[in-house]
Order: sequence, then C-alpha cells, then structure tokens
Amino acid sequence: MENVRNPRMQQRTAALSAGTSMIIMALAAFFSFGYAHGTLVDLENADATLNRLLSSSTLFKAEILGWLIILICDIIVAWAFYVFLKPYHRHLSLLAAWFRLIYAAILGVAILNLLMVLILTGQAHGESLIEAPHQQEQVMLYLAAFESTWSFGLIIFGGHLLVTGLAAYKAEPIPRWISLLLLIAAFGYLFTHLSSFLYAEENKVLEILHTILTVPMTVGELGFGLWLLIRGGKSSS
Repeated sequence: MENVRNPRMQQRTAALSAGTSMIIMALAAFFSFGYAHGTLVDLENADATLNRLLSSSTLFKAEILGWLIILICDIIVAWAFYVFLKPYHRHLSLLAAWFRLIYAAILGVAILNLLMVLILTGQAHGESLIEAPHQQEQVMLYLAAFESTWSFGLIIFGGHLLVTGLAAYKAEPIPRWISLLLLIAAFGYLFTHLSSFLYAEENKVLEILHTILTVPMTVGELGFGLWLLIRGGKSSS
C-alpha cells in the first residue's frame, strides 16, 4: 500500500508545484510584459523609451524581477511536468522537460539584455557607462535583442507544449480537452513566433494574428495548470 501511495503523492506534489508555478508565472508575465514592458518600451520611439526608463527606474527593475520569477517557475514546471507525466509516457515527458529547460536558458539570455539596459542607463550603480549620444542607440539595441531572443525562445516553448500535449493525450486521467487545448496552444506559439522570425517585415499582420491566437495560447497552458492544481494526482482522477 505504501509503495502505491508514494508515487501518487509524488504526482500530487508535482501537480501542485506545476499548477502553483504556472499561476505565479501568469501573474508575473501580466505585470512584466503586459504592463511594465508595454508601458516603458516602444521600439519605434527611442526618445520616449529612454526617457521612460530613466524616469521609472523602479518599474523597470520590478519588470526584471518579474522575468527572473518567471525563469525560476519555468524550471520548476519542467521538473513537475516530468514527474507527473513520467508514469504515462517516460520518453515524451523527458523530451518535454528538456524543451522547457532549453526555453528557460534562452529566456535567461534574453533577461541579460535587460540587465545590460539597466547598466547602460546607470540604474544599476547610479552612473551611465556611456555618453548620451551613444546611450540611446545601445539601449534600443539591447531592448530589441531582448524581444528577438525571447520570441525565438517561444518557438522552443511551442515545441515543449506540443510534446506535453502528446504526453497528456496518452495519460488516461487527463481529460482529452486538456491535451487538445495544449496542442492548439502549441501550434499558436509555433505559428506566431516562427512567422515573426521569418517574416519580421510583416509587423501589422503578425500583430493581428498574435492578438487572435493569444486566447487559445493562454487558455491551453493555464487550463492544464488549473487542472493540475485542482485534480492532478488525486486518486479519484
């Protein structure tokens, strides 16, 4: 009896860890990207962006902290998904974990660009490293590098959701609609960010497509997270 309960308890612990981390990530992403980054950064207006960064240093630092929280939660979710899905399909769960860890590493590289902006604007130690004429150019370069690197990482994240969706489909306790939502979210990430990477000049069209696909992309992952939090690993499931 003890041998049966221990794996079940491990699954429940992993489900709670994944669900909680995904909710924290959603809140942090809403703040860091949806609010702070959207408020401070406009890649088409360098003057306004630099002025906002210099006048709202606390908000920018809070944004970076939010990204670091997201990074830590991604690592936890990679482990938790693996532990939860391993009994149903060991190889797919392992592959999904590796995809998410690779994405987390790319996100870490992207965050380094924001830290460079923090240093260049003198917000890290109180004094800018470069003169004003070159400051704006360097800052915008690193901000563009952040967005491009993160967008490339989200292609890998789409691969992670695709493999996770397949593993979830093979897991009998997980409702089929959860796995289908994950697969739809995966194709949403892959399509939008591959398109952004290959056809960057079609900005307006890509913005419309991204807006349309944001709902299924968000619902897919959050739906799985909420299911894990409420039902994942329970004996009745």
